[in-house]
Amino acid sequence: MDSFSTYQAGKKGEDTAVEFLEKKGYSILARNYVYRKKEIDIIARDKNTVVFVEVKERSTDYFGQPYDAVNMKKQKSIVTVADNYIRQHNIDMESRFDVVSIVFCKDGVPVIEHIESAFEPV
Repeated sequence: MDSFSTYQAGKKGEDTAVEFLEKKGYSILARNYVYRKKEIDIIARDKNTVVFVEVKERSTDYFGQPYDAVNMKKQKSIVTVADNYIRQHNIDMESRFDVVSIVFCKDGVPVIEHIESAFEPV
């Protein structure tokens, strides 16, 4: 898969996740928030909680679930960026780290798994 199609797949996954979260009542605050070359895919608000969301998508679960890719290194990166966002925007509310895992099946219908509180800051 070349970088352009990888980018397209990532964008499709993020767009799908945003639509899914909005249907659940979340307000999207930011997408692709970058700090020191690290990124958070989606920052949202769920009632009185700011939610930092990592989106992982695959075309198959043959090699495991997409959420398996959110390893300790990725978690640390997300926490670093989240900390910057909280300080920069003077956020004074609870925060949480979620993962939205999407498998796009051959029929085009996404299988979405939303893991709330997927990990805690270390």
